[in-house]
Amino acid sequence: MARLVECVPNFSVSKEKDEAVFQALVDTAKSVPDCMTIDVQTDGNHNRSVFTLIGSPEAIEEVAFQLTKVAAERIDMTKHVGEHSRMGATDVIPFIPTMDMTVEECVEISKRLAKRIWDELGVPSFLYEDSASAPHRTNLAKC
Repeated sequence: MARLVECVPNFSVSKEKDEAVFQALVDTAKSVPDCMTIDVQTDGNHNRSVFTLIGSPEAIEEVAFQLTKVAAERIDMTKHVGEHSRMGATDVIPFIPTMDMTVEECVEISKRLAKRIWDELGVPSFLYEDSASAPHRTNLAKC
């Protein structure tokens, strides 16, 4: 049986505010083998995009990195305008165990991804919920 992970990354951009960056993210999401883009929502008022992706653990980890890279390179947070605050160009990257996966395995994906994002892009990550590195970081709103 195939192992599948769902990933729902949120980005601080919308089709309505910056169609070129939004489309670059869509194209990137569709470029990784063994990963399927299920849905993409965009909201101009919040200046936010929410992707729903599903794929093998390896593909999901790779697509999450590639999307974060595009967001870091193309979204200028100093010019961002939207209805509520953001953590960064990539706002959140939740991993959801779907088929033959555990929460613990998704936590490991999040930790590997956070390390790679730091090592290759120099962008810090805030690990929250089950991935939190300390109890005071469990609740994302408190991060």
